[in-house]
Parts: sequence; structure tokens; C-alpha cells
Amino acid sequence: MQLSLSSPFALATLGYSQAAILMVLALLCSFLLLLLFLQWHRPRDKRLPPGSMGWPYVGETLKLYTENPNSFFSNRQKRFGDIFKTHILGCPCVMISSPEAARTVLVTRAHLFKPTYPTSKEKMIGPEALFFHQGSYHSRLKKLVQASLLPSAIRGSVSQIEQIVLELLPTWKSNTINTLQEMKRYAFDVAMISAFGSKQDLEMEGIKHLYRCLEKGYNSMPLDFPGTPFHKAMKARKLLDEKLRSLIQKRRQSGRHGGGLLGILLGAKEHVKLNQLSDSQIADNIIGVIFAAQDTTASVLTWILKYLHDNQDLLEAVTREQEGIRSKIVEANRGLTWEDTRRMPLTNRVIQETLRTASILSFTFREAVQDVEFEGYLIPKGSSET
Repeated sequence: MQLSLSSPFALATLGYSQAAILMVLALLCSFLLLLLFLQWHRPRDKRLPPGSMGWPYVGETLKLYTENPNSFFSNRQKRFGDIFKTHILGCPCVMISSPEAARTVLVTRAHLFKPTYPTSKEKMIGPEALFFHQGSYHSRLKKLVQASLLPSAIRGSVSQIEQIVLELLPTWKSNTINTLQEMKRYAFDVAMISAFGSKQDLEMEGIKHLYRCLEKGYNSMPLDFPGTPFHKAMKARKLLDEKLRSLIQKRRQSGRHGGGLLGILLGAKEHVKLNQLSDSQIADNIIGVIFAAQDTTASVLTWILKYLHDNQDLLEAVTREQEGIRSKIVEANRGLTWEDTRRMPLTNRVIQETLRTASILSFTFREAVQDVEFEGYLIPKGSSET
């Protein structure tokens, strides 16, 4: 007897077959996930530091984002000690927190480790940024960035920086503020001037807006799906790259490189006897330097305010120094100048001491270039040290 697909018996048989196939697939998927989980948590080497690798792929990243980052690390430090393993931001990591361990990685055995960043950070900032390179390219870019921060490069921006402060101060009056966030607002505007060497116009405001959108997703889970913070940030990154390339082309074609880091990078062939930097190299480094300048500067300023708050005698002395300079400015009916900033010895000593004692970065990444033995544990080649 022949059965057509339209007969009830055939449809029922087909339904049973599909159900059986789905059941087999579900069992296979479950078995595969179990194997992955067991493989993930299987001790690869008894000498590895203690700790947890979390779930496959995501590791402990979800816990990092749902907890205060400082609590995340301090809880694991209390549980496992000053050296422990984890998996965050898509990377298997060995976390170290003691001064001795940090000195080993950054100074005494620095040749065994190289700077590295999670892939998601590289995507957001741009692969041509100097942070992701070593050797001659890194050295060349580092010199160019440092040139943009020399006194001769920034002394002409003092009045613009003063204006940023004067615009921010009224927004703080009689309000409770988040000090770090407000310092980031200030540092970002100053970084924009240092990067582009000009006052804010409509074009700069568009770049600022896209930069803010990118920043919102910078520390998000690297899930590039519509609606996720990471996806929105990557869309903003693409538009930001287009705007920067357009600005770069305008300055190239006009022959007027302008000021700031952008002007120095455009004229790099004149400063260094090497090939001219490409548009993508310039754009990636502009984005990266603004990111770095904003976060580190805001952190330093926040620590300075805390230390002054905790030391009232020092606060009064610094205030007297600043009031003395202010009275001369008011008397002369002028704005702040570069020469004024050179007449702040106590303020400068406070800044230098803060840089010496405060922890400006929460953590930084290094990658082991070979297997490294440390305090009885193995740090495997390719793993990130944080």
C-alpha cells in the first residue's frame, strides 16, 4: 500500500520522526555542553594558581559586570590569595595584586611579558593604536604623542582649558556630584583640545557625541547583537571613524595640519624620516589617546581632591597659593596664562606626590610570552596577567 504525504498516517509518522530527531539533537547538544563544561574545569596543570574559570566563553565576566569591580577582585583575593586565575572579557587571566608580583611582571622580568588587551577593546579603539603594538611602530607613535604634550604644545591652550573649568563650576554649585564622573567630563573636554587643537565647533560636537556613545559600551559584554551596548558602541565607532577620516582628509587637502595631536600625526613624515601615517593609523591613535587621557587624568584629579579633603592644613595652604594667583589675575583683568601655572610650586608638589602614591589604573593587562614560574605556580604562555 502506498501512502501519500497528505494522509493522516503519513503526517503522524513524519511528526514522530521529527520529534525523534529533535530529541537526539537535544541529547547530543546536552552531551556536548557537558563535555565542554568538564573540559573547561578540568585541572590542566596542578601548578596553576587557584581560582575559578566560570562558564565556557563568558567565564566570570557576568559576575564582574553585576558586582562592583573592586569587590569582584578583592573577594577573590581574600579567597585565593594574591595570585589567582579567572576568565574575564573573553580572556583566561592570572590576577596578581601584591607589589612584589607587580614588580616582577613590570620590572624585573618584564621581558617575559608583553602589553596586551582584550580583543573587544582592540575592536573599539582600533587595531592601529600604539597600545596594541611593540617595536619601531610603537616607539615612533609614542614619541609623536609625547610631542603633543610638551609645554611648547600645550601652553597656547591654557585659556581654553580655563574656559572649560569656568563653564563646569556653575553646574556643581549647591549640588551633590559624582567626583570621578565630573572629572571625566572635564578631562574629556581637555583631551579633545589636546587632540584636535581647536575650540569646539559643530564638527567637534558631533565627534564628542559619537565618542560618548562609544564610551558607554566600552566596558560592556562583547556581544555584537542588535540592542546590546557593545553593538551600539561598535556602530558609534564606525561613524566616529568616518567623521575622523573626513576631518583628516580636509586637513590633508588644505595643507593646514592644525594643532594638537592630529596636527602632529599629519605632519609625522616631517618629524620622523619614515613613511607618512595612514588615515586609519591616525584615526585609531586619536581615539585611543583620548580614551587613555580621559581616564587617567580623571583618576589623578579625583585622588588629589580626596587627599586635600583628608588633609585640611594642606588644603588651606594650596587654597592660599591659588587665591594669591587669582587676585593678581583679577587685578590685571586678564585670564589665566601659562606663566601663572609655573607659579604654583605647592600645587605641583601635590600633583607629583599623588602620581607617586595613588593607584591611577585599577588594573592593566600583560601576556606571558612563554611559560613562567612564579611563587610555585605556572603562568602559561599566552595567558593574560592582570
